[in-house]
Amino acid sequence: MRTGPGRLALVAVAGAVVAAAGCTEFSYISKTYVGLQPQVVTIGCNDPYEVYDQRQQRKVLIVSNSLREVAGCGLEGKDPALTRRRRFSEAAASYLRETARETCTIVGETVFTDLQTEFVYSCAEPIEKPGTKVPRLPGRY
Repeated sequence: MRTGPGRLALVAVAGAVVAAAGCTEFSYISKTYVGLQPQVVTIGCNDPYEVYDQRQQRKVLIVSNSLREVAGCGLEGKDPALTRRRRFSEAAASYLRETARETCTIVGETVFTDLQTEFVYSCAEPIEKPGTKVPRLPGRY
């Protein structure tokens, strides 16, 4: 394997690209979901997931935590990555049902990290006007 300044520069550039991608995701999440109070939806055997609901844009951010990803119920000793997509999708769909959006369907998904996935949804009903009283689930606070 060849080493030297050229190889080190390539590694440095690759590291910078990866770091910039993480910063971009963080920036997007911060701008899109800043100021929203988390709500909590439970799935399966009462596994809680935090939900940040951007109703005007029809997007929800589902957030897990590190402990649940390792020791959550329903994992049965399996790698959490094998069930992550199903669990996060189930949390998003359950949240939409529990907040009176039964007719809405998930139309897109963006995985930011192992703990954060955004879902875009579509509904037959028009988007509510800002300030409209809407059903909310309890939060952690």
